[in-house]
Amino acid sequence: MFNSRNPACRYPAGAVENGTSIHFKIMMPRDLRCSAARLVITSDATGAQKTMGMFWCGMNGVQHEFWECDYTPEEPGLYFYRFFVDTWHGTLAVTRGEGSEGSLSSDGGQWQLTVCSRGFSTPDWLAGGVIYQVFPDRFFRSGEPKANVPSDRKIHPIWGEQPDWEPDARGKITNRDYFGGDLRGIEAKLPYLKSLGVTCLYLNPIFEAHSNHRYNTADYRKIDPLLGREEDFRSLCGSAAKLGIRVMLDGVFNHTGSDSVYFNREGRYPGSGAYQSKDSPYYPWYQFQNWPNDYACWWNFLTLPCVNKENPDFDRFINGPDGVIRHWLKLGASGWRLDVADELPDSFLEHLRAAAKAEKPDAAIVGEVWEDASNKIAYGKRREYLLGSQLDSVMNYPFRTAVLGYLTGKNPSEMMEVILNVLENYPPQVIRCLMNNIGTHDTERALTVLAGEPLRGRGRRWQSMTYLTGEGRERGIALMRLASLMQFTLPGVPCIYYGDEAGVEGYRDPFNRTCYPWGKEDAGLVDWYRRLGAMRAGCSCLREGGFRPVMANGDGFAYIRFDGNDGLLCALNRGNEAVTVKLDSEWRNTEPLFGPAPGGEDKLILPPLGCAALYLPGKDAEKRKSNAG
Repeated sequence: MFNSRNPACRYPAGAVENGTSIHFKIMMPRDLRCSAARLVITSDATGAQKTMGMFWCGMNGVQHEFWECDYTPEEPGLYFYRFFVDTWHGTLAVTRGEGSEGSLSSDGGQWQLTVCSRGFSTPDWLAGGVIYQVFPDRFFRSGEPKANVPSDRKIHPIWGEQPDWEPDARGKITNRDYFGGDLRGIEAKLPYLKSLGVTCLYLNPIFEAHSNHRYNTADYRKIDPLLGREEDFRSLCGSAAKLGIRVMLDGVFNHTGSDSVYFNREGRYPGSGAYQSKDSPYYPWYQFQNWPNDYACWWNFLTLPCVNKENPDFDRFINGPDGVIRHWLKLGASGWRLDVADELPDSFLEHLRAAAKAEKPDAAIVGEVWEDASNKIAYGKRREYLLGSQLDSVMNYPFRTAVLGYLTGKNPSEMMEVILNVLENYPPQVIRCLMNNIGTHDTERALTVLAGEPLRGRGRRWQSMTYLTGEGRERGIALMRLASLMQFTLPGVPCIYYGDEAGVEGYRDPFNRTCYPWGKEDAGLVDWYRRLGAMRAGCSCLREGGFRPVMANGDGFAYIRFDGNDGLLCALNRGNEAVTVKLDSEWRNTEPLFGPAPGGEDKLILPPLGCAALYLPGKDAEKRKSNAG
């Protein structure tokens, strides 16, 4: 009857800009004797409904007939729609069923239409590249001496030993142990990152803070002394730029540290913080229920007092002409990843975007959002992240769910549906810049998820002693190859969490934040990632090409990426038996970039835990694109 993903039913499919004319066509059984059909669209923002009459436009054989209409959304926003038909059985609803297919059921859902602002654009430099995420303390230490490092920090003497995980004498986890990774160390490893095909370096927080994760900012204007100095940051950005690598910073603007210039609960800094005096210039930044000890804080962590983002002074401090956003862009950064974007009000995000784009029109703004960011409700409000005035893109945790879910035994068709929903709901400008991660500093390592024993709520002591060995690790490395192939070929930009390419494993913090194992890497896996990086650089379709599912059943999973220049068919087998993938004839004589070749046949046989990437250049790709709509 209707499928919103099929251009024959809805053109253009997917998210659109406001002012775009959209053509809808439904196909109804002739024996229903339809006398009229209507498209009913509801604005999510206002609740207003608009009814569009549909015109009879011909037959499909003798059993079905077509009804069609055009609709042009005038305003950016989120819309939901369904159809109604008048039949000899009365008025029936055509609603959204499984796989976005229409069905005659009043119990079905509505289809989503995302409408972004006309002219909404995202940075060209991010599309088609490779992001590499670094937890600065754990990547590489230059050994250069540092000045003004606080004396209450523990520095591990041995690189790579296990991070501290046991509570201190007060029963608290302080995150005060460091390995001394620094900005000069990252700069020294830029040639290694270049060899992986990296085009963007995403750094977890680098500003002065009194924990190894540095999400408790102490001073937004200073580099943490253990990482180096401002000139080290300038040097890193300059050296990276010479290699075609941009630097993206982590912006933590929902909260500061209690041990900071601004709050100063611990009295580390001269002058008065909000905790010490109501006359402090920073006092209005915070939300005290009963000063000084009762205040709003993130997830009830007293060390992370929340900031009132709508306070004009704080907004100006971050987003003003001389604010934090523009300051670090001037010094060489190319964008910001925004921590807990759900906690940042619309007005603050809009001001932040305006500040960044005023300083650098191609600055990237990527938000941490764990769910579908197109329809996310946070704190009772529908968010507007992707409509053109706030974020360029988001961390793509739904794809992580799909990749790791498929490879750990979940229903392949359901995992494909996760992917297709994102591609249908997000604007194409956003899709091309999605940060596709399979592991971050907030998750268990991908290798551990794929092959390790499930955590099942077990504590840090068990996590500290549990590793993959023997056949388990061998299977895990094989699954990492499959996961990374998907990560590098699905729409968006792959984001490698440092050490994933080297075979690093680990459960939750701090075991997912161990040191990069220089000299002890899994060399075969590193080489695999280098080949993936080369493939991305050489395949036009992986920049912002289309996506078409081919197979998602049993143990098999396959899809095609395509544009006017080339095409790539990716096929995977998570199982212990061979899987056969049926191919269109155009793929019969293609050469594999990875895995087995079709061998001149209309099928591809994947060995257990095997995969393939078949490359199709030139005009054949253009022909297939037109055939796919």
